[in-house]
This record gives sequence, C-alpha cells and structure tokens, in this order.
Amino acid sequence: MSGQRILAIDQGTTSTRAVMFDAAGRALATSQTPLRQIYPADGWVEHDAEEIWQATLKVCRAVIAETGGVEGIAALGITNQRETTIVWNRRTGQPVMNAIVWQDRRGAAMCTALREAGHEGTIQNKTGLLIDSYFSATKVQWVLDNVSGARVAAEKGELAFGTIDTFLLWRLTGGRVHATDATNASRTMLYDIHTGRWDDTLLDLFTVPASLLPEVRDTAGDFGATDPELFGRAIPIAALVGDQHGALVGQACFTPGMVKSTYGTGCFVLVNTGDKALPSRNRLLTTIAYRLKGKTTYALEGSIFNAGTVIQWLRDGAKMIENAAESERLAVELDGHGGKGRVYFVPAFTGLGAPHWDAGARGAILGLTRDSSIGHIVRAGLESVCYQTLDLLTALQQDGIAALPALRVDGGMIANNWLLQFLADITGIPVERPVYTETTVLGAAFLAGLGQGLFSSLDEIRSAWRLDFRATPKMPDAQRDALLDGWQDAVKRVMR
Repeated sequence: MSGQRILAIDQGTTSTRAVMFDAAGRALATSQTPLRQIYPADGWVEHDAEEIWQATLKVCRAVIAETGGVEGIAALGITNQRETTIVWNRRTGQPVMNAIVWQDRRGAAMCTALREAGHEGTIQNKTGLLIDSYFSATKVQWVLDNVSGARVAAEKGELAFGTIDTFLLWRLTGGRVHATDATNASRTMLYDIHTGRWDDTLLDLFTVPASLLPEVRDTAGDFGATDPELFGRAIPIAALVGDQHGALVGQACFTPGMVKSTYGTGCFVLVNTGDKALPSRNRLLTTIAYRLKGKTTYALEGSIFNAGTVIQWLRDGAKMIENAAESERLAVELDGHGGKGRVYFVPAFTGLGAPHWDAGARGAILGLTRDSSIGHIVRAGLESVCYQTLDLLTALQQDGIAALPALRVDGGMIANNWLLQFLADITGIPVERPVYTETTVLGAAFLAGLGQGLFSSLDEIRSAWRLDFRATPKMPDAQRDALLDGWQDAVKRVMR
C-alpha cells in the first residue's frame, strides 16, 4: 500500500471538489471550484451539467498534478448531491436540458395528484420515501413531458437518465458504463429498496421508460475505469455513494444506532439501522445506508432543505454579514439565551423538509422588536439549524431509535463552535466533531479503497476516525423548553 493514493470526487450542490488521499485516509491535496446556481422560476433550481463536468476535470487534474501525477493512484471514488436529475443523449452524451436540482419544487403538483389518487402507501412501502418532488422521479417525468421530443426519444432508447454520480461515471468512462449504486438509486423514488430492483409499478406511475435507467451496483466495487485520455492513464473507479451516505461512512457509523448530521447546503441526519429497513411513523425516510458485497445496510433519514443556505442568504441576499465566520462572532456577542422577545428565523426558502414536508411553506423572520439587531437575526439563523435538527432527532426517537449517545457532525458549518454548543444545548446530547470534517468525500475515498482492496474491512475504516471537539449540554431545562416553544410556534406560522 505504500505510496498508493485514492482520488475522491465530491460533486455537491454549491461546489465541485476533488481530494487526494493517501492509503491511510489522510488528505494530501484539495481543489475546489464553486458551482453556479440557476433559478428559472420560484422554487425551481437548476445546474449546468457541462459546467459540472468541466469543473470535475479541472479539480481532479489539479490534485493529480499537486501530488506527483497519475502514477500510484489506486482507485477513484465519487460522492454526489443526491436526487439531482440529468437526462442525456446516449449517442452524443449531451444533456437535453439543465440538471434539475434536488431542491427544485416544480414537481409538487404531480406529487399532490399522486397522493390524491391514493398512491402514497404503495410508494412508501416500496421505496421508503414520501411522495415529494425532492426525489428524482417527478424530475425525470417533467423532463420527458416538457422538453420537446424527449419522451419520443426516451421510448426509442436514445436517452439515458442518471443522478450526478451516473452522469460523471458515463463521462469519465467515455460512455462505456451507465451505472449507479444502491444509495443513489434509493433516492429516485423508482427503486424498491427491499428487492433491490427498479420497480415496474413505480415506472408506470411516473411514466418513465425502463430503457432510461442505469444498472444498480454495490456501493463499493467495479465501476470500470477512467478514459486514459482524461488524466494520462486509466484509473479504476471503485465506489459511487450519495453524499449523505458517504458522510455516514466517513463518520464510521457502522453500528446500528450510530447517527451523523451533515451541515452543508441542507442538513441531513442519518442513523444506521443495520439490516432492518425500519419504517417511519413520523415522516422520516427509510433509505439504504450502503450495499457491500450484495448485503444491504439501511438507515433512517431526516432532511432539512436549508442549513448552509441560511448563512449564504445572510451574506449574499440580506448583506448582513461579509463571511460565515462573522456569524459566530455576532452570536457570541449577544448575551444569554433568554426566550422572552426571541427572534426566530424559519428558513423555508424552498419549503420545509422532515418531519413537516410542506412544499408550500416559505421563510419568515418572527419576533422582531425595536431592539432587534442584525446580530439577533444572524443568531436566529444559526439557531434555526439546531432547532430543525432537534425536530429530526425527536422523530427518530419516536420511531424507536434508542437514546443517542452522541451526534457526530460534519460539513462546512461545523467550524462554528458556538453553533455546536447551541446544538448540544438544544438537543440535550453531546455533539462530536472529527479531526477531518469533510467526511462526505472521506467516505467516498474509504469506499473506493475498500472496493479496490486497500482497506480490508469496515473495522479498519472505523479505527481511522478521530475526535477533534466535543460540546456537552449545559443549558437549563426551563430555558431550553421556552426556546423550543417559541420555535414550534414560529414553524406553525409559516406552514400552509
């Protein structure tokens, strides 16, 4: 293993990144470029797939050059923003339109029609998902119904569908491999997580031709190799994994009951449920954590649509802060946690996710008085992420998950120690930040190493996890309860 490296691609909602790791999982080099957001209409969000592809090549070439060239790279792994949908021409490789991003709500009316027609039980039983335009199925249906000639071409077998992992795999292999992994497939609302197959009943419901679909493979394994012309030699592609599932692996949450929460564009809480696909009574999602050597491990997930976007809005939209670090300074400067006169920020920019699932909700700032300052609004934005996390953890426990020993956190927001302390205070459980916080891309690297034999087992990966910071709850119960009463009232005011 000496000298061997692992290249990991992390194609996220707001950026594309590549990280080169050594064979022990230590980061050697990182390159990252921002991703332009496209908003064609209210609640619509798109990305330029060609921009994603060019950015992927750019960041990969940068870390390869920085670490001595392509020789010695044993494997490549890909982690990606999930549910985001691309449909492209099989012959030319060109997308028929922009990628429709997971945040996009244009499929909401289709979802309402399916619920009114009584299909929610069937869909949830097969996929573990609630009917929502968050997932890929209505996005594919929309493309086929609204792009001129797309449905006819799809029915002729001329088009291919994929989430971002599949599109990148197609391009990296020169169009030779059209595949995805079980984690990404489980987020399409077209895949039966119990049988491990694309489901004909679901395909009929969403009028999606089976010829569009990629082959579903294990999360770690053989996904072909890169076209030698891209990087100077072929690199084995040994893992595909949805970003939140990658973070679960990067946080070494391999034991049932272990939980992680990722704070990126959105916030995603996943708890490992082992070999049991645990149904939720509280509008959480049953999903696939990972599939290795044909064995499926499941998870329960709660999704918050807006976490890091709160800070982005405060910085870029409202111009209240100049950078993310300023949010911590402003929060620290405010005294106490008193509930009376508290400002609450409900960041429902694109609706509310779990456990509310209200696509029509929109954001609001409540509780403003003449004494309210920018600091109060910024702190309320940070607090909103913690309140939403508690909503998810409460739903998990109501679904039968035992009391959590700790919450392992990752993502861009967790550099803020004030945020982590408030998160521990409001949830009532310890919060743990690892030494290497970009666990999504680390998980992709671990899985690629596992798929290529650089790591012998999950236990070897588990031993690589290291604690950096731990916040323990300190807030008095009465204070906590008062804050939560205010939050729950604020959420009710924005729901439709």
